[in-house]
Amino acid sequence: MEMVKRELKTLKAASRELGISYSQAKRIYQRYLTGGDEALVHGNRGRPSNNKTDEGIVKKAVELYREKYDDFGPTLARETLSERDGLEISISTLRRALVSAGLWKQKRNGSEYRSRRTPRARFGELVQFDGSHHEWFAGGGRFCCLMTMIDDATKIRLSLFFTEETMFGAMALLKMWIERHGIPESLYCDKKNAFVLTREPTEAEVLAGILKPKSHFGRACGKLGIEVIAANSPQAKGRVERNHGVDQDRLVKALRLEGISTIEQANPFLLETYLPKMNEKFSRPAKNSDDAHVNPGKVKLDDILCMEFDRRISKDYIIRFQTRLFQVLETNKPLPRTEDKVLVRIQLDHSVHILWKDKPLLVKEIPTMFDV
Repeated sequence: MEMVKRELKTLKAASRELGISYSQAKRIYQRYLTGGDEALVHGNRGRPSNNKTDEGIVKKAVELYREKYDDFGPTLARETLSERDGLEISISTLRRALVSAGLWKQKRNGSEYRSRRTPRARFGELVQFDGSHHEWFAGGGRFCCLMTMIDDATKIRLSLFFTEETMFGAMALLKMWIERHGIPESLYCDKKNAFVLTREPTEAEVLAGILKPKSHFGRACGKLGIEVIAANSPQAKGRVERNHGVDQDRLVKALRLEGISTIEQANPFLLETYLPKMNEKFSRPAKNSDDAHVNPGKVKLDDILCMEFDRRISKDYIIRFQTRLFQVLETNKPLPRTEDKVLVRIQLDHSVHILWKDKPLLVKEIPTMFDV
């Protein structure tokens, strides 16, 4: 403006240099002529913003954080203050207040470079599957496993607590997913024996024409038409791995605030309260609106999602399974022959069912010395 006043630059050239309109440049020039440099300083400079959060609210938020939420991050703390205490404060304001009070320090961790895999386009095209072992219940000192399925396209998820990451747990969670959404096209999971067998086939398997042995879980998925894909690293299924990190922060705190300390209490809370909230917050529409899930129709999931073992009938019509003995009843019509092969099926409720030629065989369990 001083150069314009001294006629060293035109006002139009000054407006272009400042990146403003010619009309605005004329207004600024008039203020400069009447008030000099000070007239160009914004009138609100040095004054508190009209949108500034009330100091009382900030102080109350910091006090509640120190009292109840001292291990929460600013984002989760802000959500919890709103939901449980009715205190509305922005994340940035709360973060600045916590940093100023020495209650929060930003964590910055370097990591190895990895390129991101493009998510699948349709809901149910690929579902990531994994378990997270953690001390989920405050003060319990007991680890258990949260098994999670999360859709690659939409981030819709389903989880359940189990004492361990077992095959029956995986099957129970898959059954619940199928009942809710349908049969997915493929599952992406770890190279664990419970899910994927990586060993070479035995001689007996080779003679039987089995070149790629499958676990009970893999066999069940094969019957349902689900492709099981084994991940070579935890990072390969990063979506479910990152989800574990979120749960180990948010879910642990939510369970503690609700006073939940057992799996029996946790699973209803998980299904009725926590998961609906997380799916609403983090899920997204799929790029393609077509659903890749297949309707199971009249498929009996309990007869597929189970463990199956081959056994033979002994000469005294006894079927031995582990430490248990089952007597084949004479009332079977027709009666199988000795040395006939039967299928022992262990369902998710741990009940035992024995089949001969794909039909239920009438048996009676007889006591052994282990029962005494």
